[in-house]
Amino acid sequence: MAQIATIKKVSRTLIATKGVSGLSLREVAREMGVVSSALYRYFATRDDLLTALIFDAYNDLGASVERADAKASSESAGERFRITARAVRRWARRHPHEYGLIYGTPVPNYVAPVSTIEAATRVPRVLSKILSDAQEAHPFPLNVDAARDVDQFLEVEALEEVLVDVPREMYVRALMAWNMIFGFLSFELYGHYVGSVKNANVMFEKVLDELAGLLGL
Repeated sequence: MAQIATIKKVSRTLIATKGVSGLSLREVAREMGVVSSALYRYFATRDDLLTALIFDAYNDLGASVERADAKASSESAGERFRITARAVRRWARRHPHEYGLIYGTPVPNYVAPVSTIEAATRVPRVLSKILSDAQEAHPFPLNVDAARDVDQFLEVEALEEVLVDVPREMYVRALMAWNMIFGFLSFELYGHYVGSVKNANVMFEKVLDELAGLLGL
């Protein structure tokens, strides 16, 4: 609906200018020139609106990465990994405030509903498919010890639903790669590489090379 799209657009602008703490139905209504009660038929609370924005961000990022991987379907697993990782970075740089909403500082007193998990796992599922395809085509020597006792420190049942067909021996490496990609992006977007990295583009490619080796790609 057009009105919902407008509410979301105004909300994103508020987040960009005032941060998530500046988001409220009253503030959105003021920016739209309507009374706050006019928004209640669309979003009963600020948290409902926030959840909708989070859904949109996760799904937009997920769709971008899935499209990138689909276009790279004929490439090697290593190149698919690089292409999809670049798609993540490209989206994050184009949507820094949406990135911050889903991967930045948690919003005080807000708990995302379980229903957001499906959208949140779209990107790691792409990585999972790349890893499982690579392992099927060219089995990477696995360290059996790496799978020992992982259930003591990992939510194995939850990971099995995301890292589909990925051997348990690779769970730690997959999570390390995931953390490194988003850790790099957070450092880049929030200025933490100032004084240490003078060319983030080159640095990102070097990071991907290291991660591809770690994952046997």
